[in-house]
Amino acid sequence: MKEVKVWKPSEEEMREAKKWPTWSKEESVFDWYYDEDEQFYVVEGVVEVTLEDGRKIQFGPGDMVKFPAGMRCTWHVKKPIFKHYRIG
Repeated sequence: MKEVKVWKPSEEEMREAKKWPTWSKEESVFDWYYDEDEQFYVVEGVVEVTLEDGRKIQFGPGDMVKFPAGMRCTWHVKKPIFKHYRIG
């Protein structure tokens, strides 16, 4: 089973992540499919993601998150998100 990873990054991981492109989104609900692995560092916001099997994962400021390729889910952006991300 594919797993989403959420962790508190090291100082080095945060420094590297801050070099990645950024993305932001207002409060909203939308379906998403990851056709490639994606890793990101959350600067602001709170998101709850519902996975295909019904499990819920929540993340917010200071979290590093990794979604595997092939995962379908529904994002519920509870507080506007701003993140640095890397695909692949």
